Amino acid sequence: QVQLKESGGGSVQTGGSLRLSCAASGYSYSGRAKCIGWFRRSPGREREGVAVTYMATGSTSYADSVKGRFTISRDSAGDTVYLQMDNLGPDDTAIYYCASTWLGRPACAYGGDPFAESDYPYWGQGTQVAVAS
Repeated sequence: QVQLKESGGGSVQTGGSLRLSCAASGYSYSGRAKCIGWFRRSPGREREGVAVTYMATGSTSYADSVKGRFTISRDSAGDTVYLQMDNLGPDDTAIYYCASTWLGRPACAYGGDPFAESDYPYWGQGTQVAVAS
């Protein structure tokens, strides 16, 4: 059973930084052909994709709202993904979820919508990020 465990959320002031971590485990076999990424749900809004990386190559995709401020990276050997969030603002306040595609079906590498939730069957419990103005 695939499990995703997020950590690193918290409260910061506007302009501050946070680093989230996502440790993935339980895939049926070892392999890098999967995408792991971050989504968020802000109060009163639908969940949206933030950043995703293709674990085999390290290629990345970002939502326009976070480009230049957030950086997603991966552990080169294992299944841990990080989200460095800089210059945070109140609009970044949300619950941040880590999600993974099926192993062997790295949808983010196919050229379509990298954040299509139908491609992500595995989800973490989420970690809260609160940015005070």
